[in-house]
Amino acid sequence: MEHAIIIYKNIKRGVMNLNSLRDLVSQLKWSIMNIPSIRIGDIVDILIVAYLIYKIIIWIKDTRAWALFKGVVVIFSAAVIAYVFQLNTVWWILSNTISVGIIAVFVVFQPEFRRALEQLGRGRFFSNFMIFDEQREREESISTGTIEAIIKAVEHLADSKIGALIVIERNVKLGEYERTGIKIDALVTAQLLINIFQPNTPLHDGAVIIKNNRVSAATCYLPLTDSLEISKELGTRHRAALGISEVSDAITIVVSEETGIISVTDSGSLTRNIKGEFIRTMLKDHSSKKMDRKKLVLWKGRHKNE
Repeated sequence: MEHAIIIYKNIKRGVMNLNSLRDLVSQLKWSIMNIPSIRIGDIVDILIVAYLIYKIIIWIKDTRAWALFKGVVVIFSAAVIAYVFQLNTVWWILSNTISVGIIAVFVVFQPEFRRALEQLGRGRFFSNFMIFDEQREREESISTGTIEAIIKAVEHLADSKIGALIVIERNVKLGEYERTGIKIDALVTAQLLINIFQPNTPLHDGAVIIKNNRVSAATCYLPLTDSLEISKELGTRHRAALGISEVSDAITIVVSEETGIISVTDSGSLTRNIKGEFIRTMLKDHSSKKMDRKKLVLWKGRHKNE
């Protein structure tokens, strides 16, 4: 009798296992049949997100925020470990720190966020959809006379070993830096630039900003670069030139008063020991690119003569 009961239990257990196996197979079939189809839009969505993450990492890695970013990753990793292993005290401290730290990140990274937004705003994608007037295009394009006056002044200052810092405004407006100096609003001439940077004169200290083919202001204060890669041989003028090129698309010309060497900064890069021909080619290339770039005009009425 006991032997029959054991056989009955084994059969019942086998039937239950078979039913469990059937349930597992049916669930697996249901899961396979209900896998969502991947559309082209989903692939594009994934690629866009991956590209944005890649660009953010590259942007952070090229700034001083990289060390801070690694610290944030360490804190988040510690919070995950504390949550998984139920370290309640550690989890409570880190969770409260993270909730406040999100606001602190925007405060600490404020210069980097601002720089990133400025670089985004300077992109060609947005500039192609701005409204431009033909007269404004002519004013903003640097003229040949202005280029030659700048080169003549810079070469004279270099030969005389007189320090100079000349900023040429392009698309990004430099009004906040102009207001730190003295407004001039005069035509660009070699004599004027040479006279401004003469030692022991009221306007020689600081930067000169040129826009619309006019000397807009002098003795202007510029932001200094935070880069640690700049040579210790370079002084405040070169750091200021790099700083303004990092927050704008301006071209800056620097003359060293110690060596008379001419340098140019553009897009956060510094080129040293150049000649007037290099400046001429650089300014003409930027001017021709600006004129040749095709613009899309939105909400612009017809000309009177059309």
